[in-house]
Amino acid sequence: MFGADQEAKAWGVEFIWNSSLHIMGSRSFRDMAAWWPISCDQFAAPMNQIPKAVFSRRGPEILREVSKSAALDEARAVNAGTGQPAKLQPGGESWAEAYVASGDLAEEVAKLKGQEGKPIIAHGGVSFARSLVAQGLVDQLALMVAPVALGKGLPLFSELAAPMSLKLVSSKAFPGGRWRRFIGQCEHVRECVQPANRRSKGEV
Repeated sequence: MFGADQEAKAWGVEFIWNSSLHIMGSRSFRDMAAWWPISCDQFAAPMNQIPKAVFSRRGPEILREVSKSAALDEARAVNAGTGQPAKLQPGGESWAEAYVASGDLAEEVAKLKGQEGKPIIAHGGVSFARSLVAQGLVDQLALMVAPVALGKGLPLFSELAAPMSLKLVSSKAFPGGRWRRFIGQCEHVRECVQPANRRSKGEV
């Protein structure tokens, strides 16, 4: 996503650290839980050490799956240079300790938002992000625009019942040609103001 653009990567790491909860759908959760606990990537520390919540109708079963899968992946992973098994990174165990949100999406997000802390960051995939957007649960969108033409993709706003008014909060260009844009969702295009010491509903 960031390529070799170190400035964009540094911004991404700082952005993730400025949160106190990751939320995501079950598919993204399983994929990430198989990678981040043993990753040495610069994003691994915030991805592992910040608490997680996974939205799944299956309840705690998803944590049992992840715990078993992560253990197998760790046992099989080998550092190319040493031939030794990969080491569990600090906070890597947090994936098996995630909060499982299996109730109504809006009610679960409201419960998480009601806790004190930094903003909540919502990670894709697109189905989960689309549901958050459609139900008006996203206060701010952090969009990265990359200089690549894919030709096709999955729409994020396809389930909106009516047009959603947005306001550009800030933007920045990075050396590698990527743009970061913060876009706030504002009712009647009013100024977005977050309650003091409260989390945002979600950021995508």
